[in-house]
Amino acid sequence: MPYVNIKVTDEGVTSAQKRKLIQGVTDLLVNVLDKDPKTTHIVIDEVHIDNWGVSGEQYGKLKKQQ
Repeated sequence: MPYVNIKVTDEGVTSAQKRKLIQGVTDLLVNVLDKDPKTTHIVIDEVHIDNWGVSGEQYGKLKKQQ
């Protein structure tokens, strides 16, 4: 029973994009690992940009500098 957790920043990922991620990751596990899609679980967590860090900085702060 595979479990995949995808974390993305909360910058407007649409429901359609989430459906594509879920289907794409499920298809990948089916094709590469021969897993049963009925027991394959995909979870998408949206993380606020102030709770995401890159290069030692809050991503939200870096976005404001752009």
